[in-house]
Amino acid sequence: MGTLTELFENNRQWTEKMREKHPDFFDNLAEGQNPDYLWIGCADSRVPASEVVGLTAGDMFVHRNVANVVLHSDLNSQSVLQYAVEVLKVKHIIVCGHYGCGGVTSAYEGTDLGLIDNWLQHIQDVIDRNRDEIEDIESREEKINRLCEVNVQAQVLNVCRSPFVKKAWKSGQNLTVHGWIYSLENGLINDLDLSISSNEEATAISGV
Repeated sequence: MGTLTELFENNRQWTEKMREKHPDFFDNLAEGQNPDYLWIGCADSRVPASEVVGLTAGDMFVHRNVANVVLHSDLNSQSVLQYAVEVLKVKHIIVCGHYGCGGVTSAYEGTDLGLIDNWLQHIQDVIDRNRDEIEDIESREEKINRLCEVNVQAQVLNVCRSPFVKKAWKSGQNLTVHGWIYSLENGLINDLDLSISSNEEATAISGV
C-alpha cells in the first residue's frame, strides 16, 4: 500500500501544479476533448506517449498494446480508430514503435511466452515477409531494430486499410497516417518517412 499511497500523493501534487500554471485547466478538460492526434504505440512503460512529444492531457488520443499492433480483427484498436476518426476528427494518426521492442524480439526469437504468443504471431508474419532482408544484417541488435521499423511500417499500412480511415479519405477528410520509431537510448523519435494522406497513396505504397 505504501507505493499506492505515494501515487495518490503524486496525483495531488500534480493537480496543484497544473492549477498554479493553468487555473482553468481542469475546467477546460471537463468540457470535452478535441485532440488533433491519435497515438498508436507500444504498451512499454518506457514510452509515455504524451510526454515524449511534449504534450499534456487532452492533446492526444492514445491506444497502446504490446508491440503497437493494429489488427482488423481486434475490436479494441478498430473501435479506437473509429472514434478518433469519425467522432474526434483527428488530423494525424501516429504509429510509433520503439527500438529494442520486447514483443518484436520475442517474435523473432520464437520465445514461448504463453497466451501472448497468439498476439505476437502477427509480428511473426511481418518477420516472415521480410526475412531475406533481415537475415542479411549481421548484428543481432541491428536485426531487431530493423524489425521494429518494419513492424511500424506494416502497422501503418494496416491503419490505412481500416474501413474507417478509407471512408474518411474517400469523403475528403483531412487525415494523415505517420510511421515513427522511438529510441530508448536517447529519447529521440525518428521519422520513418512514411506519411500517407489518401487511399491512392496507400495503394501506391502497399500495392493493394
